Amino acid sequence: MTEIAYGILGIGAMFALMVLRTPVAFAMLLTGFFGIWIVEGLRRATAILFTETYSSVANYNLIVVPMFVLLGNVASEAGFSRALYDAAHAWVGRFRGGLASASVIGCAAFSAVSGSSVATAVTIGKVALPEMKRLGYAPGLSTGAIAAGGTLGFLIPPSTGFVLYAILTEESIGRLFMAGILPGLLMTALFILAIWIVTLRNPEAGPPGEAVGWSESLRRLARALPLVSVILVSIGGIYLGAFTPVEASGIGAALVILIALASRALTARQFVKAVNDTVRTSAMLYMIVVGANVLNPFLALTDIPQALGQGLEALGLGPYGTLAVILLSYVVLGMFLDGLAMLVVTIPIYYPVILAAGFDPIWFGVIAVIVIEMGMITPPVGLNVFVVRGVAGDVALRTVFAGVIPFLVAMIATLFLIIAFPQIALTIPNSMFGG
Repeated sequence: MTEIAYGILGIGAMFALMVLRTPVAFAMLLTGFFGIWIVEGLRRATAILFTETYSSVANYNLIVVPMFVLLGNVASEAGFSRALYDAAHAWVGRFRGGLASASVIGCAAFSAVSGSSVATAVTIGKVALPEMKRLGYAPGLSTGAIAAGGTLGFLIPPSTGFVLYAILTEESIGRLFMAGILPGLLMTALFILAIWIVTLRNPEAGPPGEAVGWSESLRRLARALPLVSVILVSIGGIYLGAFTPVEASGIGAALVILIALASRALTARQFVKAVNDTVRTSAMLYMIVVGANVLNPFLALTDIPQALGQGLEALGLGPYGTLAVILLSYVVLGMFLDGLAMLVVTIPIYYPVILAAGFDPIWFGVIAVIVIEMGMITPPVGLNVFVVRGVAGDVALRTVFAGVIPFLVAMIATLFLIIAFPQIALTIPNSMFGG
């Protein structure tokens, strides 16, 4: 049996393990370890298992993950997310579909401290869904806005998706973070446009909320300023070169903890809960990185990436035809795998193909994350849809899936705009780092 055949069997076995509900990290770990054992022997497999496990968790850049996750968890427990939503509500809630737009803006702002789609959807959903239900919003619009808005947590920095992409490809975390800013703002604007179009066609789907006076609007904005200032310090500090992404994560986490304690918004029990949630999430992400780093040597041994590249080149599709095939494969995989699983499984295979096609790897990182985001709101997996449905309680799953369709169209529009105009993703990182 050829090495490529071993690689194909290994990938098939890994997907079979995932279908059997084996955690993604362990599916990759088992496939990589036993694959290397079969191809090169037990001694080599054991050596890679030990060395890659240590080098993965000892990676200095991975500190970004627990620090930003802690920042988001503390902000959520302290109720700062409510302040973000209330501020957005005060300024746009008076318009038709305003509360849905406020939810999207709240998701975008909270994404800048959480880095997680699910955490963003749950946190803003708990605050916004009861208010939209009270005002008679259509269940599809309200839940769809939260599910789609939550996906911004995977794009707007600090994104765990960008961190994993950087670890897998050895690209700059800072460049990836900066590359996500304008696409994130563009997608936020298109989500709001989608809400406007939905309410234009059916005004009863999103009735306007109560008008809030200027003085109260300013007061709500002032209550949101502490968390907004943390966002500006951490992300702005990276852009200005004042500190690295790792330093930004530590400074951001320290600032939000100090603000929460100083304002007495955080009890000891809430802080312990935030730390426990951070440890669980970080352990999961660290194990995914370990699994990916054991799987990658197996894929390299079997020449799967090279064979895929040669196969696509033989088709004569050209660079953008090759890109289209890759994006379509993400759409198909999104029906069965969650976002992180797609990222860690496919990037080691597709990354060499993208480089050979002449595409910018930072730009492709943004493209890949957007397509993976689409999988978070499409059936049958649609993780964010299931999460929001759980928060909403009495809304049918099909209603939520129907509600995300306008936002899915907005995501596709964002994707095409960034493909047509790569500067949307590359202007900030190139101006900051050169390129």
